Amino acid sequence: MLWFLFNNNNMLIKLNNNQVAIPEQKDITRLAIQIDREVQIGVLENSPCYAAEFSQVSEALPDGFAYMSLRKLFFKTGEEVFGIAGRAYQIIHWIRTHQYCGKCGSLMENKAGELARKCPNCGMTSYPRISPAVIVAVVKDEQLLMASNISFPTSFYSVLAGFVEPGETLEACVQREIKEEVGIEVKNITYFGSQPWPFPDSLMIGFTAEYASGEITVNNTELATADWFTRSQLPGNIPNIKTIAGRLIEWFLQGGTHGLYSNNKR
Repeated sequence: MLWFLFNNNNMLIKLNNNQVAIPEQKDITRLAIQIDREVQIGVLENSPCYAAEFSQVSEALPDGFAYMSLRKLFFKTGEEVFGIAGRAYQIIHWIRTHQYCGKCGSLMENKAGELARKCPNCGMTSYPRISPAVIVAVVKDEQLLMASNISFPTSFYSVLAGFVEPGETLEACVQREIKEEVGIEVKNITYFGSQPWPFPDSLMIGFTAEYASGEITVNNTELATADWFTRSQLPGNIPNIKTIAGRLIEWFLQGGTHGLYSNNKR
């Protein structure tokens, strides 16, 4: 049994020769951790996995244990382990923020037999929230559109992204976000791949697109700057290849062949 345990936004991990491992039941017993809420979330290497939240243990953690943020964990573990950790965090965050019924205000309960919360008073059922967002590599004449968000460090650039609005198709969201953020039109929007992004509950849906018309006009409420970059002149500080933003940039660097770094590659 493996425990994906969160104290606020940090996960409890084991460290073995600087390698990250997931705590087991014997570790929970040893540390005398009092679990506040738990839910089974899947299986890893034939071991059942549980997501849980707990209050910090009263004493300092013994050697071999530490707290780690999910963002740091992303670069310290493999895709499968991080995928379960991200799922665990999203579910715990959802339970934490759905303690009361949004319809009548009664205390919610876990629903037996499925991943859901149900109100015992009015019967309303709530399921884990997922916030879809598009992320897009826009290409014009062998140049990639990149921008620095106002929340980024000054030298950090990425491709453009934004959340899907109610009633909107993914393609319409791509067009709207690009138009709103940099004032240009795009065409030939093509699906690239997707990546769960548990910060706290996003699903990043990647696309490639071609420039159609317009001049860059930066929306300064979201972006600090934006420009076109050739393959030989990309900014030095860009997303890691483990992220879908990094894979979209690598797709451009490799000549823009569709599907080269897509999650849908067969």
